[in-house]
Amino acid sequence: MRIPSPIASRKARIEIIPLIDIVFFLLATFVMVSMSMVKNQGIPVRLPVAQTAEKTATKDAQEYVQVTVSADGTVYFGKEAVSADEVGARLAELKKVGDPRVVLHGDEEAPYGAVVRVLDEARAVGVHKIAVRTRADKTASVETR
Repeated sequence: MRIPSPIASRKARIEIIPLIDIVFFLLATFVMVSMSMVKNQGIPVRLPVAQTAEKTATKDAQEYVQVTVSADGTVYFGKEAVSADEVGARLAELKKVGDPRVVLHGDEEAPYGAVVRVLDEARAVGVHKIAVRTRADKTASVETR
């Protein structure tokens, strides 16, 4: 004979719906944070002001080669300091693979000749998609893209 217990016998259940809610919340947070991260490919310089400066899309930042001329005339390919001749050699290597796009960041105090030398090296190896980065607002601070 079975004697019923005064305490109701309930089986333990694991509720999965709150767990799914938490997992989706964490997934959405991770996606939003990873989308907002921008890869910094250049060195910080003070860009010159231009009245006709246009805002460019940064979603294809990986497709562009960043070449920077700092205020003291040092040339950087990405974040690595190189000579102007080395820029031409590196662009020639990229030209063999495809048609690279170059974004030239020149500090407003950079020697004009150094910037022109980089442009000349790019054209000499056959790179024709070159953009010169500027800023529209005089109050804007240091740009790194």
